[in-house]
Amino acid sequence: MATTNPQVETVSSSADKAKLATAGVLVVGAVAAFYLLSAQPLWLRVIALLVLLAAAVGIFLVSETGKQLIAFGQDSARETKKVVWPSRKEAMQMTGYVFAFVLVMALFLWLTDKTLEWVLYDLVLGWRR
Repeated sequence: MATTNPQVETVSSSADKAKLATAGVLVVGAVAAFYLLSAQPLWLRVIALLVLLAAAVGIFLVSETGKQLIAFGQDSARETKKVVWPSRKEAMQMTGYVFAFVLVMALFLWLTDKTLEWVLYDLVLGWRR
């Protein structure tokens, strides 16, 4: 079964760019307000930060880019539900195979290292006599 992916063209309107710019300005404003209100109580600074960040996220999500992000998240969740996860027994077996392979490779590399060390230092250079 062949699937075709339609070509997606992204067309940014000036209104969409304005929404993204506004969201960016709100994020910068939120951080600036947090520090500019340093004489105020911490709870007030945090509320100002959270309100401005929430406004920025809200504006971003109604932009075309935000809508595409939401659609991507929904598609990802839908695809995740299609995954066939291994049973506990299969997962434990595969984990055992990985540990065994790592152990065998560690022994192989240790033996190779010691053999090369012996050949180089004892036989070729004669340093350990």
